[in-house]
Amino acid sequence: MDLKALAANLQLSMTTVSRALNGYSDVSEKTRQRVVEAARNLGYQPNPVARSLALGRANAVGIVHPLEHGDVADPRFLSVVAGLTEGLAAQHIDLLIASATEKGELDTYDRLVTGRRVDGFIVARTLRQDERIDYLRQAGVPFLAYGRTADASGYPWFDFDNAAGSRMAVERLVELGHRRIAYIHASLHYNFAYGRHAGFIEAMRAAALPVEPRWMPSAGLARSSGYNAMLGLLEQAQWPSAVIIDNNLAGEGAVRALLDRGVAIGRQMSVIVYDGSPPDTLLNGINITAVIQPAHHHPGRHMAGLIANVLSGDYQLDEVQMLCQPEILAGESDGPC
Repeated sequence: MDLKALAANLQLSMTTVSRALNGYSDVSEKTRQRVVEAARNLGYQPNPVARSLALGRANAVGIVHPLEHGDVADPRFLSVVAGLTEGLAAQHIDLLIASATEKGELDTYDRLVTGRRVDGFIVARTLRQDERIDYLRQAGVPFLAYGRTADASGYPWFDFDNAAGSRMAVERLVELGHRRIAYIHASLHYNFAYGRHAGFIEAMRAAALPVEPRWMPSAGLARSSGYNAMLGLLEQAQWPSAVIIDNNLAGEGAVRALLDRGVAIGRQMSVIVYDGSPPDTLLNGINITAVIQPAHHHPGRHMAGLIANVLSGDYQLDEVQMLCQPEILAGESDGPC
């Protein structure tokens, strides 16, 4: 049964029935209850397109994806997208992924907002100072950040304790007897990289170990840059005995460099990688010791629920700010010094 048939059955106008179903205050409570009961008894199903137009909703959440980033090739990102899609679909909300150039990212946000293409956004890979979040807050557009900024107050976010993950990795290596620990990292303008970097330095100092700048190369978010960063470590007169890599793309490249140079991973050099190696890895079946995000804290599914709360507008801020703890998944790539 559609709206026209329901209105005819009740002998009311379509406008009155529509406004009653959508809770408008100019319809009496008696009429509203009569309409709601009839809709339930007669099996009324609203037209989703007409409802979206009437309410000014797109029933979609957007992710703006800069083409320069390597996320599309990152199985971790695809897993998050899959979880978001599944979680949002259960609430009849679509996930829209829009490509953008890195310099034109804000323009893409603006077009989606002014064109009313989406009801809100997931802001991925947050920066220490993030103009995307500044824009959305100023525009009053609902959003959920996947990650935090330097100031994490005042907006909804989902994140993992990045500093804790690095501390756990260092503590594990120290327990194995390592004292010369290197650290390959992404650009520190990403908040996740900044937090992991800070956690590494904190744990090294707590263990009274030297923090060697020559053993802390920046490698970006690409397999090739991780490969080159590891080659740089191997070219030094003294090798570190262990290395931590703060992202799985650079991590796969770094491990590939060790294999190509014939380094015995886990014996000559221990390796711990954030998120480990991807399922389709070509790393000769090596089981990488990893800092992981536990399966029961699946980011996509959690974020689907959080952004739905944000879109409803009926929430307390602390209800849509979630910080989860990582853990170490032991593999074969680290061992005693």
